[in-house]
Amino acid sequence: MAVPAGLAPDQLAEDEGFWRTVARQFKVSPDFINLENGYYGIMPEPVRLAYHRNVDRLNENNSRLLRTTYKPEAEQARARIAAVAGVSPQEIALTRGGTEALQNLIAGYRRLRPGDAVMYSDLDYHSMQYAMNWLRERRGVRVERLAIPEPATRQATLDAYAKALRDHPQVKLLLLSHMNNRTGLVLPVREIVAMAREHGADVIVDSAHSWGHLDFTIADLGADFAGFSLHKWMGVPLGAGFLYIRKDRLPDIDLAFADETYPGDDIRSRVCSGTMDVAPVLSVGTALDFHATLGAAVKQSRLRFLRDRWVHQVHDIPNLEILTPDEPAMYGTITAFRVTGRTTQSDNEAIADHLLNRYRIFTVRRGGPAKGDCVRVTPALFTSRDDVDLLATALRDVAQRFRG
Repeated sequence: MAVPAGLAPDQLAEDEGFWRTVARQFKVSPDFINLENGYYGIMPEPVRLAYHRNVDRLNENNSRLLRTTYKPEAEQARARIAAVAGVSPQEIALTRGGTEALQNLIAGYRRLRPGDAVMYSDLDYHSMQYAMNWLRERRGVRVERLAIPEPATRQATLDAYAKALRDHPQVKLLLLSHMNNRTGLVLPVREIVAMAREHGADVIVDSAHSWGHLDFTIADLGADFAGFSLHKWMGVPLGAGFLYIRKDRLPDIDLAFADETYPGDDIRSRVCSGTMDVAPVLSVGTALDFHATLGAAVKQSRLRFLRDRWVHQVHDIPNLEILTPDEPAMYGTITAFRVTGRTTQSDNEAIADHLLNRYRIFTVRRGGPAKGDCVRVTPALFTSRDDVDLLATALRDVAQRFRG
């Protein structure tokens, strides 16, 4: 698979012949159109085959592999991840996914004192909200929550965070989703991190959905702490991620369960996963090779193209609300919609069921937004233009059928 020369990423995004070639690198079910690729990203064929080889290798060699070559191979994977992320290998530690990475950062953040406050938004991932809530008991802090405005614009979002930080000066830790899992909104992270810093607050950035999806490095975030998934948009097998701690901030995160496997000045002491499936880690190199073949800019352009393709066809439907803006840098491919007045869980499950039963389009209902539930649409690199065109057609039926 070779990327055509001489085409800018935005031009290549529209080359359906090229993307049919890419789609052939993924083995997908013909029984439905999968527009729910936000849970995790399936492996392209080179990665799937490498993963199978690594499972067999692990099974055949057993603990001999784990006690001999695995650690240096894991270090090679760690170094490659760090190079793509634009940081030192000593600033990242491998985890079993974004959830473990972020839970360790939130639970381990040690600068909180009784009377301080922490803050998250309605669009942050539910498991991370729960971890922040747990800090009430663990650290004796208050928990504050803000709602991202709808419609969400760049300025409205910045204003909402500025007001929340101004109204709650005791906030010392802010959870921030780079691209949230509910509506796909991409926040201006660097600006919000700078704003929080001026108010004396640290930020933990949830980049589980953005890495491998958007074209950025960790330096672009401006944050000292972040968690990432490898099994979403990088196509690594399920069960892989990493956390980032800027080198001089390592003392501000507790050792994981006082574990002594690594010395305290080694970031790997902030993770204690026990005996884990190492085949995903052994497959990281193949996944990063596939990512590099396309490049982050090309992937980002194609994923945005697919989103724009269906969204721009339904903007004229008066009772269909698109919950991510068209502003540059505020979205990727994840986008949620809501039929006006249909805000309950049952409403949106019924809409998702209708799309599947009538059109064979698989989507998912999402809860959490302050103004009500919605349906999330997530194309992938193997998604075709025809797939999202069918969705646009189906949504005209949905808007009429579920009119309030």
